[in-house]
Amino acid sequence: MSAKFLTTTAVAALIATSAATTALAEIELGIYGGYQTSPHSRIEGTLPNTGDYSELIGWEGKPFAAPPYYGLRATYWRENNSGFALEWTHAKVYGADDSALFDRLEFTDGLNIITVNYAKRWPGKWNQFTPYVSAGVGIALPHVDVTPADPADGGRTYEYQQTGPAARLTAGASYALNDNWNLFSEYQFTWSQNDADLEGGGDLSTRIITNAVNFGISYSF
Repeated sequence: MSAKFLTTTAVAALIATSAATTALAEIELGIYGGYQTSPHSRIEGTLPNTGDYSELIGWEGKPFAAPPYYGLRATYWRENNSGFALEWTHAKVYGADDSALFDRLEFTDGLNIITVNYAKRWPGKWNQFTPYVSAGVGIALPHVDVTPADPADGGRTYEYQQTGPAARLTAGASYALNDNWNLFSEYQFTWSQNDADLEGGGDLSTRIITNAVNFGISYSF
């Protein structure tokens, strides 16, 4: 199943779900950046010459290196202050330094996470601050950048792939600048299963978790 089909399906599901609920009270468009890290995870798979492998890899986020970490979110808020959102996060992980099998092991352009979220907010709960939470499911669409240390295991893989399911959890608060503009800060957790095909016939599988503190701005209408 293609990434284009899955993404189109996610957008259609968001629109259909929103249309089936009460009248929309507000649309909010947001953009954010921040500081993103990722803990160790195990990579597993098969390489043409090496055979089966398994390594524990330490990942680096490097959120301020080009291209930087950032995200985009569109939320349809309903009159009861619950809503549905489509969100894309351009995360990154670098992980080749402690690998004996790979000279290059990156998802850096990026580890793209696309989800449909359910959200809830409490306007004015803390005066001009509005706390909110959300949870979502979707797909991982990373740019796979992998080079085996042994040329007999294949050449460089350098392409976008739809590698598996993804999920996210978010908790934060926004600050109202006026009726339309808001600043916000949040903690965000993402999980993704990444099963990638490698040049030359190998494969790589890993679960990647990211932790991020985001800062952003949104416009509501």
